[in-house]
Amino acid sequence: MASTASAEQIGAPGTLRRLYLVRFVFAAAWAGLLLASGPDLTLGVRLLLFVYPAFDVAAAVVDARSARAGGPAGGLYANIAVSSLAAVGVAVAGASGTSDVLRVWGAWAVVSGLVQLLVGVARRPMGGQWAMIVSGGISVLAGATFIRSAAQHDPSLTALAGYATLGGIFFLVSAFRLSRANARG
Repeated sequence: MASTASAEQIGAPGTLRRLYLVRFVFAAAWAGLLLASGPDLTLGVRLLLFVYPAFDVAAAVVDARSARAGGPAGGLYANIAVSSLAAVGVAVAGASGTSDVLRVWGAWAVVSGLVQLLVGVARRPMGGQWAMIVSGGISVLAGATFIRSAAQHDPSLTALAGYATLGGIFFLVSAFRLSRANARG
């Protein structure tokens, strides 16, 4: 059966698949570095905490450029703004302590998770998006947990490594699902 999809629409899922694979590798490497860095909020850890949302900004820019061909770019632009604020917020909060970092990270996880969920729902016809929808919902719940854990006596950043790893796994699943959807389409 012949397809009437434009070359741009066909290219967008391929770009998205590659982006999801890069995001998986980045998340796994970032989580490993955070765990290896130890529990103290050193300059290196603070830099890692800044890099994660900054990378999210860069990934959203790439995603928004590919989405112009037939996807929801508005939510991606919202994510660029939210993640930019998070990168700055985490950098500032890093000077105050782990509790403040967790509060900022938690707020970012809630808002960006909602955006991810909405973008995933809008992209459902493309295929491979159920993992992004679930990931967005989990991000909202995890963000609330980070905010709550900031009030603990001795809060820890190790949960952020688990959050990044799980998010990376969802990106990997979506990349494979996009591959399968494209093979069938």
